Amino acid sequence: MLQSLASNSCVRLIQSHKSTWYFVSLVLGYVLYLVFGAVVFSSVELPYEDLLRQELRTIKKQFLQENECLSEDRLERFLKKALDASNYGVSILNNASDNWNWDFTSALFFASTVLSTTGYGHTAPLSSGGKAFCIIYSVIGIPFTLLFLTAVVQRIMVFSTRRPIMYFHRRWGMSKPLVAIVHATVLATTAVCCFFLIPAAIFSVLEDNWNFLESFYFCFISLSTIGLGDYVPGEATNQKFRELYKVGITVYLILGLIVMLVVLETFCELQQLKQLRKIFYLKKDKPQDRLAILEHDDLSFTTVSNRAIVYTEGKTQPFVSVPSLVSPNDDPMIQ
Repeated sequence: MLQSLASNSCVRLIQSHKSTWYFVSLVLGYVLYLVFGAVVFSSVELPYEDLLRQELRTIKKQFLQENECLSEDRLERFLKKALDASNYGVSILNNASDNWNWDFTSALFFASTVLSTTGYGHTAPLSSGGKAFCIIYSVIGIPFTLLFLTAVVQRIMVFSTRRPIMYFHRRWGMSKPLVAIVHATVLATTAVCCFFLIPAAIFSVLEDNWNFLESFYFCFISLSTIGLGDYVPGEATNQKFRELYKVGITVYLILGLIVMLVVLETFCELQQLKQLRKIFYLKKDKPQDRLAILEHDDLSFTTVSNRAIVYTEGKTQPFVSVPSLVSPNDDPMIQ
């Protein structure tokens, strides 16, 4: 008997806080997904890192043996200086001396990566004034970019998503959720072909050291605004038409980001995803529920007592004037 009562109370507790349990499950699932990614990345990349470290130590040891007049301390200082400069996008190699990081086209590309929050990190401001301006420019520019993208995506959604869905729904009498799913699938497939597969093939031709996988990797990392910066186009030595190439990449990133937002917004408007998101949200009080609560409180107040009496100076004075009810049907609230 006690066990059945306890189980019934547990079931009622879970049902009454269903969205909370769903939210806790979502948080635990996200944490587990983070741990899973860390385990996979560590197991896959750690052996390559160890191999690269050993190779560099071997090269460094061999270099010191061939140049006995050079001390290890001086070599360490030189390498540190070279690596610090490389982190700012400045290379000491002879074949990279013609590539400037802060000409107009490169600065335009940098500004687009800052405002889109992609941030490859291959180029960073060197001066204090440049760092201060980057902060002010980003504080104003990132919200401005969000406003710009929101307005553009909203206008594109009317012609790319809402009108086609309504056309097929009205013209052919098809189910609106079914049309929305098919349309979202076709739109996503088209976006992948036009902004991932085709650009990846183009980058694999224009960039000498990139294969198709690396080019596709760059497209995904860029348009998802992850921006790791390990692959940046237009940075190769003696790049032909480098200025025009940089401008084209800037236009590609902006258009690709807009298309990705349109695809995401299209999927977010699917009825199935809306229902899935709702199970993790806190439920809001409906206006009808609040009105019923108020009516119940007023009704309870009027039916507790017909008249409240306050005795002062030996006389009775009504404190609250409430009409007496002969029957429940006389109460206008009940009617």
